[in-house]
Amino acid sequence: MPNDVENPSDIVNADELARPSSSRRDPELLREAITAWLATKVDGDAWVTDVQIPSANGMSSETILIDADWAGRSHHLVARIAPQPDSDPVFPHYDLDRQFRVIAHVAAATDVPVPALYWSEPEPGFLGAPFFVMGRVEGEIPPDVMPYTFGSWVGDASDEQRALLQTETIRVLAQIHQCPVPGGLDMPHGDETPLQAHIRRLREFYEWTIKGRNGSPLIDHGLTWVADNLPEESDAVLTWGDARIGNVIYTDFQPSAVLDWEMAAYGPRELDIAWLIFLHRFFQDLAESAGMPGLPGLLRREDVAEEYAKISGHHPQDLDFYTTYAALIHAVVMFRIQCRAIDFGQAHAPFDPDDMILHRATLEAMLAGTYWENVK
Repeated sequence: MPNDVENPSDIVNADELARPSSSRRDPELLREAITAWLATKVDGDAWVTDVQIPSANGMSSETILIDADWAGRSHHLVARIAPQPDSDPVFPHYDLDRQFRVIAHVAAATDVPVPALYWSEPEPGFLGAPFFVMGRVEGEIPPDVMPYTFGSWVGDASDEQRALLQTETIRVLAQIHQCPVPGGLDMPHGDETPLQAHIRRLREFYEWTIKGRNGSPLIDHGLTWVADNLPEESDAVLTWGDARIGNVIYTDFQPSAVLDWEMAAYGPRELDIAWLIFLHRFFQDLAESAGMPGLPGLLRREDVAEEYAKISGHHPQDLDFYTTYAALIHAVVMFRIQCRAIDFGQAHAPFDPDDMILHRATLEAMLAGTYWENVK
């Protein structure tokens, strides 16, 4: 632990509850702590000149922007920090060192654009939680708040520019799936297939989420549905896990950095393809429900499947199943996030637990097999 920070928890303002989109960390104490840590990593003098905490931090690990000087140069960095144990984290476990190693593996084995990696710090003594540091990449990210379908640089682009963004994002996805599978991923147990193992882990996450509270009948139905409708699986690959355009930094509508690998897994490539399709549909449905046109021509299911097949040679199969499963995964995550909001006093528990799922109607229609017939 650095000498000038006696208690890592001092970096956090103890009188402020953590919230899904805000940090409790004090930038000045962070600057001092990271300066002390940096001195253990580089030769000669090193200091942090500025620390910024984005106003809309992630729902999961925290993102910290750092400017630091050493070896006669300025370095613009990003740190990803695991959440504080007392902040009611979204997920039960955070292995940032594994995420760091997955990114390093992808960088070494493929041409997938990822940020330059500096260090992984698995010990919590410096900042109160494990973290890793990577280089900052300039560019544009499709926003989540408000969603890019509500008006953004993506919507302001020409049809040709959005087509380029779509094609090059799918190309990156195909490159990820060609990457040799790294060690350290969760693998199937016994006779499980990779998809069955993926579903088991989702069920375990859901059971952890509902411990001590009412569950969601819709999610329970969805878990039964996926178990009863398992497709024949394609070969398992490294999957990105959170494959969506909001996790990509773009320069001139082409990916310059692929971000957020904490959900990386071993499974059929359709997991990523369907996630890419569904997450856009999620934002598109939100826009349409608000009376806005959104971006109906972007990431259409048939277009994504055709483009992926053209680039990779693999024709995606059973996308009805996989997009429904993507909607179910997202439902469990949304349910967990809403549980946090209730715990923090930001929301009231509804009479019907299914109302905690923002895309309830979408998931119900997908499970009934009626969703896609109403998509224009």
